[in-house]
Amino acid sequence: MMLSKSTRPILSMLLLAGLAFSTAAGCRAKKDAVPQGTTEPDKFLYEKGNESLEKHRWLTAREYFRRILDTYPQSNYRPDAKLGIGDSYLGENSTESLILAVNEFREFLTFYPTSPRADYAQLKLGMTHYKQMRKPQRDQSETREAIHEFETFVERYPNSALMEEGRQRLREARDRLSTHEYEVGVFYYKQRWYPGAIDRLRALLKVDPGFTHRDGAYYFLAESLMKVKLPAEALPYYDKLLAEFEASEYLELAKARRDELRAQLNLKSDTQTPPTAASQKLPQTQNAPKLP
Repeated sequence: MMLSKSTRPILSMLLLAGLAFSTAAGCRAKKDAVPQGTTEPDKFLYEKGNESLEKHRWLTAREYFRRILDTYPQSNYRPDAKLGIGDSYLGENSTESLILAVNEFREFLTFYPTSPRADYAQLKLGMTHYKQMRKPQRDQSETREAIHEFETFVERYPNSALMEEGRQRLREARDRLSTHEYEVGVFYYKQRWYPGAIDRLRALLKVDPGFTHRDGAYYFLAESLMKVKLPAEALPYYDKLLAEFEASEYLELAKARRDELRAQLNLKSDTQTPPTAASQKLPQTQNAPKLP
């Protein structure tokens, strides 16, 4: 994915700032120079960089990793050093450092697409967006980016040892986005704009059938359908809630409503066919209420 025009100047400024910061730290780098007689200086620097990462000394870790990239063009540690720089920015966890982390992991995947650690780079690329996800009520652009990168990880590296973490992070990101849609649907329900609630909640369940909190989506969708006099359409959602969840704040309400509906529909079955979405259009009685 290409960087947007608005993002490129920011990234350029951050890269220049990072370069200046590394230059200013030259004195410290000399103090930590590779000891004379070291047979594998690149390995020495890599190990020192990892030690600094473990101690959360992000800038120091970057200095060690950058010296490998700048000084040892034939080193086998160059790919890992590139990842180390990305990890240091990710660990810093500031808005600026996360943008720089995106650049490091993307460059790794460009330069080393067949590396045994490409799956790690892809997972961490997703994490750079995951860490920038906002609350469900706010803009979800970073959530969508995280979902895209985690989906790429799952599709591209099916045998990765990191798959469990990748699937978990993907589920969490999807839940964040789906919670945004769910809250909009519930808002419409509480504002009594039932057609809007039905459309929103149906779309949510279609796009994300594995939504962790879909019990609430089932309940409010069924209740909205009841409000517009579509009981035959509502009943399956009460059934789904009761079948899929052993614990939910909506269980008792759904069971009572399901039993009531089954009795009503059985009584009416001999005399008339209950209305369905195909036979009765949803009433459009008002415009959508404004979200808070």
